[in-house]
Amino acid sequence: MKYVPRNPWVRTALMLVPLAGVVALLWFRGPEWRLVGDAFTVVRWRWVFAAIGLNLLSVVLRAVAWDTALKQAMPPPHPRFRSVFSAFGVGLFANAVLPGRIGELARVAVLRRRLPGREGMWPTLVGSVFAHRIFDLFPAVVLIVWVLFTAKIPHWALTSLAIAVCAGFVLFAFAFANARVHHRSRLEGLGTVRKLITQARHGLGVMRRPLPALVAVLFQSAGWVCQLLAVYTTMLAFHIHRPLPAAGLVLVLMNVATIFPLWPGNIGLLQAAIALPLRSSYGVATARGFAFGIGLQAIEASVGIGIGLIFLAREGLSYAMLKSMPQATETEEELVEESEPERARAGVS
Repeated sequence: MKYVPRNPWVRTALMLVPLAGVVALLWFRGPEWRLVGDAFTVVRWRWVFAAIGLNLLSVVLRAVAWDTALKQAMPPPHPRFRSVFSAFGVGLFANAVLPGRIGELARVAVLRRRLPGREGMWPTLVGSVFAHRIFDLFPAVVLIVWVLFTAKIPHWALTSLAIAVCAGFVLFAFAFANARVHHRSRLEGLGTVRKLITQARHGLGVMRRPLPALVAVLFQSAGWVCQLLAVYTTMLAFHIHRPLPAAGLVLVLMNVATIFPLWPGNIGLLQAAIALPLRSSYGVATARGFAFGIGLQAIEASVGIGIGLIFLAREGLSYAMLKSMPQATETEEELVEESEPERARAGVS
């Protein structure tokens, strides 16, 4: 990771430059902000609470999917589900408040603390997170196909969707080819780097087990269904009475807009990605669509941040510790790179 600036001020500046550009664009070319504010005065709160409940259920279901992958990634004893859910919640919090996908590293680090005395857990847990994210491919493809046949998709979005799906299938093929069930390979006699690679492949072991893989996909898909219904109920909260496929279109474009988080939540960019298609395809006023995008992101963030803060306190962690996750990973990679030549000189393969 030599290309990542180590100076925190440089990283902050690199993040703020595109954010400032988006803010300026929205200020001068965005919706009428008075009308955006008016849209919040007529929100129906019962639908907001329903959306929050659906998002919470989605989090639980997706945590179960990760727990299923973990059970195939390592030999017993397996971590308890409450520990898995705690780590998952901290990861949601990190993804909501920090740029990049630091939350994926955060949940690995939190769960690793619950597995003392077990060598090689870090790469194995990273592999399980990768497998868990790959399982998003199946509900995502079903959602995209459904939206293609039922919703009015803007032409500019079709290219992004095609690229995302192709990339997903490439990653799935890579993960499946490298998956290795933990009891089928030995680590004795392997060098440091080869051992880390083998342990990471163990984390993908669920992909070689049809029944557990199916269970994980079903729970992950159920989580997506809950998210779809949460988007629909939020539309109702903002008096946007459009069919369910419109909610599917919003969910698809939300995920496309957050594939590469340039700043926390891609705030502004996400709202534009929601409001413009709703206006062009379904006649929703830009101001109302933008307000809906703000409300939808706030609902999702409230669940992630709320759960995350609870489990952050439970784990005895702080916000500063979450920010240090990337540096800790880089340090570990450097130690591995340095240790391999030393072992080679000592005659260890």
